[in-house]
Amino acid sequence: MKLISFPLVLLISFLALNFVYAQDDSPEPNYEMTTYYMAFLKKGPNWSPEVTEETKKVQAAHLANIEKLVEEGKMILAGPFLDEWEVRGIFVYKVDSMEEAIALTEQDPAVIAGRLTLEVHPWYSAKGITIINNEDE
Repeated sequence: MKLISFPLVLLISFLALNFVYAQDDSPEPNYEMTTYYMAFLKKGPNWSPEVTEETKKVQAAHLANIEKLVEEGKMILAGPFLDEWEVRGIFVYKVDSMEEAIALTEQDPAVIAGRLTLEVHPWYSAKGITIINNEDE
């Protein structure tokens, strides 16, 4: 029995896969893309893991600000990272410009207090992305 060479097997596999995908009549994805703005919230000059009355107040105001921006439709996602590194969390904004995203982030009470600093980047993704609230998880 003669063995088939590896390059020949690769060629046959490629042609077979190409044929299978060429026969796929499923419709193209139907979505538009848009620009969002992602803010990486980093440890600021006044960041500390210590919990004090002052840090509790700043955190409460930080969370209230997030809630307000979500209600206004300007923020679609926010949350902290659970591991210990320089980046503490993210915000994802759906606003008209980088300048607006930066201005909104600079108004956050934790940024004003110096507990966090920011780095904002434009992010391209599917228009209308949302987080599905699945309470069973």
